[in-house]
Amino acid sequence: MVKKLRKKFVITATLSLLLILVIMIAVINLVNLFQMVSDADNLLNILCDNNGYFPGMQKEEFHNEEGSGDTTFEPGKDPFRGPGDPLALGHLNNARSAEMPYMARYFFVKFDASGNVTETDTRHVAFISEENAQEYAKAVYSAGKERGFYHSYRYKGKNLEDSSRIIVFTDLSSQMINAYKLLSQSLLIGAFALIAMFILVFLFSGQAVAPVVESLEKQKRFITDAGHELKTPLAVISANVDVLELESGKSEWTGSIKNQVKRMNSLVKNLLTLSRMDEERMHVVYSDFDMSASVKETSESFEAIAESKNKKYQVDIEDGIHLTGDKNAIVQLSSLLLDNAMKYSSENGSIHVMLSKDKNIILEVSNTCDAIPEGNLDRLFDRFYRADSSRSRESGGYGIGLSVARAIAQSHGGDIEALRDGDHIIRFMVTLPKVLPKNIQRISSR
Repeated sequence: MVKKLRKKFVITATLSLLLILVIMIAVINLVNLFQMVSDADNLLNILCDNNGYFPGMQKEEFHNEEGSGDTTFEPGKDPFRGPGDPLALGHLNNARSAEMPYMARYFFVKFDASGNVTETDTRHVAFISEENAQEYAKAVYSAGKERGFYHSYRYKGKNLEDSSRIIVFTDLSSQMINAYKLLSQSLLIGAFALIAMFILVFLFSGQAVAPVVESLEKQKRFITDAGHELKTPLAVISANVDVLELESGKSEWTGSIKNQVKRMNSLVKNLLTLSRMDEERMHVVYSDFDMSASVKETSESFEAIAESKNKKYQVDIEDGIHLTGDKNAIVQLSSLLLDNAMKYSSENGSIHVMLSKDKNIILEVSNTCDAIPEGNLDRLFDRFYRADSSRSRESGGYGIGLSVARAIAQSHGGDIEALRDGDHIIRFMVTLPKVLPKNIQRISSR
């Protein structure tokens, strides 16, 4: 129980961090890509609005004409940074704007109204020749798109006033490489963070679940002590009823007392079984036994009950199936499933018991019922869960039998599940391994 609790805690914490990291990495990289495309579009807008050149820049250089208002900067002097700008944000933005014409890698192709190339400029990019530039531009011109991507180039087309059209491409290969680097680095950092989180959570999970473990231990100890303490008064009550029946004869009242004592004894037995199954260090001796014979004997004991309640009872048990396990526990498991089928099957319904062997040993008990509980049927195995409280009170159920059945199945390395078969048939299928798992073998050999 403690190991399962720690495992769930570690898995939950790790998955929570994984979800946070995935969202953070996705947001960071998507924002980076959006900013990359946005910067490229801003650059293309400037170039398209100025016929393929930056403002104030002609085909080869900046012109600082006298009286034009342009400022000539002295070499080595920072004209933007002043005493009122300690973070130099203004300097960084102005420097970036001033350096943009020299940092940008772009080319453009112009077409006349007939779609013929009139001008090609590839002086600001090294990897593209005029032939490549015209080939790219013609492909984009034919597609008729306003903007988009062509290989690693972002492009924009614009119709000019003289009915010509300009298509400008900017190279984003460097930005894409940086985006790939950011993605790989963020994934690597995320992986290291996840591993570190897993190790820390695993190391401190014992302390985190310690209060819950202590509460469970107290609850388990209380159930065990109360179960043993209840045995004595129940035995005394049963003996006193027997004496009363010898002296005064049987009556409605003594019969009712006996039925209630029987119910209480069954409840105490199931509670003690659950407590024993929860004890991870319990010492159970597993031995090889004929499971077919045990299940058949248990099934035969319910034939009279089925007949008295006018229920159709069918038993299909394959002979010669052997299991290494606790014989008494397997008998209790089959008895609990049959008792559950008898209590909750529909009036004049049918019950089917089947034992077979394939890759695993399958014990299946199915029964008809008026209405199968909606939702996840796995809730039926929760302790003290009852789908129909009114019927449970009438039939004498406490909602603990199926919990005991699952505990027994899991103690043998198997499991049990509830399945719907149509609208009015429910099947409880127990799957047990032919060979006892090694971890259970180690526990049993201690």
